[in-house]
Amino acid sequence: MARRRESPKRKVLPDPKFHDRLLTKFINALMKRGKKSTAEQICYGAFDLVAEKAGGEEPLAVFKKALENVKPRIEVKSRRVGGATFQVPIEVRPERRTSLGMRWLISYAQRRSERTMREKLAAEIVEAASGRGAAVKKREETHKMADANKAFAHFRW
Repeated sequence: MARRRESPKRKVLPDPKFHDRLLTKFINALMKRGKKSTAEQICYGAFDLVAEKAGGEEPLAVFKKALENVKPRIEVKSRRVGGATFQVPIEVRPERRTSLGMRWLISYAQRRSERTMREKLAAEIVEAASGRGAAVKKREETHKMADANKAFAHFRW
């Protein structure tokens, strides 16, 4: 953590196709080794597949619904108190919520068995939008863990 001052948050420009800042952040999270054009192709290709699978529904709306279903509200953080380590439940800040949701969507899409990354990402987005899928399961596990450790909430500071 910085001692002097907080570094300013950078504003990202909206993406060229849908003109959405959230989608730009998602493309940046999807990007590997600075290859943004490849990440854009994967993302837009996945959105085309989502439009087909979702029955003509707007792919950006499906994506936002999927992200909303994946974002965690609370998580556990390790706190060391008197020689013992406790898993203390804490609320997740809004920026961290979206970044965790994006990260989980991408990581669980990569583990899927479809052929291309476009297909994997599209399938994970559609499943997350309908409230199932591995990324939604991860959010449920996180909430269960925080609920189980509710007794240690007084160690929060």
